[in-house]
Amino acid sequence: MKFLDEAKIYLESGSGGNGCMSFRREKNVPRGGPNGGNGGKGGDVIFEVAGAMNTLIDFRYQQHFKAKNGQGGMGDNRSGSGGDDYIIRVPVGTQILDEDKESVLADFTQDGLRIIFLKGGDGGFGNAHYKSSTNQAPRKTTSGWPGQETEIWLRLKLIADAGLVGLPNAGKSTFLAACSNAKPKIADYPFTTLHPNLGVVKAGEVDFVIADIPGLIEGAHEGIGLGDRFLGHVERTSVLLHLIDGTEDDIIKSYKTIRHELKEYGCGLTEKQEIIALNKSDALGPELAEDQARTLEKAIGKKVYTISAVSGEGVQEILYALADKVRHRELA
Repeated sequence: MKFLDEAKIYLESGSGGNGCMSFRREKNVPRGGPNGGNGGKGGDVIFEVAGAMNTLIDFRYQQHFKAKNGQGGMGDNRSGSGGDDYIIRVPVGTQILDEDKESVLADFTQDGLRIIFLKGGDGGFGNAHYKSSTNQAPRKTTSGWPGQETEIWLRLKLIADAGLVGLPNAGKSTFLAACSNAKPKIADYPFTTLHPNLGVVKAGEVDFVIADIPGLIEGAHEGIGLGDRFLGHVERTSVLLHLIDGTEDDIIKSYKTIRHELKEYGCGLTEKQEIIALNKSDALGPELAEDQARTLEKAIGKKVYTISAVSGEGVQEILYALADKVRHRELA
């Protein structure tokens, strides 16, 4: 299944049915009173969170959603039936944005959540509604109220406990594949990952979800390389695992580049707990890997782990460190 995290759709709730003009016409009732029924209410547009979904791909093939109109009123005081609602199912983590893509109208963070987004129009009144002691044969009816129309954007922000960040080719997808059953595309060139991936990881008694986003580049917070959309997928995480390619010429610059992009993007990403790991220690050798880690620790003042996602060296230690951060966040 292809991954899609943004889609524009068009919504319209149902219009109410018209009221009916009718009078009793029965044998032996020469002057029957009014008996026109009211129109039915138009259908609502409803959003419902479906936990089994993890992409917005369905909205690539259908963008227009319209609820049914209410039925018109009928004689013999029969009201029209209401129009059917239109239920739109979205994944957990979906946001509804206004047409300007700035204002958040709804945020679905729980499975099973359901909201009425557009209400259908009310039905009109039949002439029986207007009968009174002074007007026993009214010829007044009202039309049903029109439904509502709008254009909105859907944006999916994955719900994960931990997020993987780093420059392209830092080994994030290899790490995810090594510690979970996720099957991301892996190759020895940058930008292999083109969309976010999720993996469920077990460390001791703790199960948690890791989100791997495509590698970030300088200017990602401004949308270069679609970085601003990718960063949205780690907004909800408890902790970030910052992977750095240990074979890079300047590992300090690599670290600072990602931290700068997180800071410029905002949304509290720099305030999140961070675990830093120097990857590809198998290519460096034990001594050089430790030297690189000490150099980075001295420059940034934070603990740096050394791992090899290919051989598995240090991976379990990282997973337990992540699990500890996730568990403490849940208890807080």
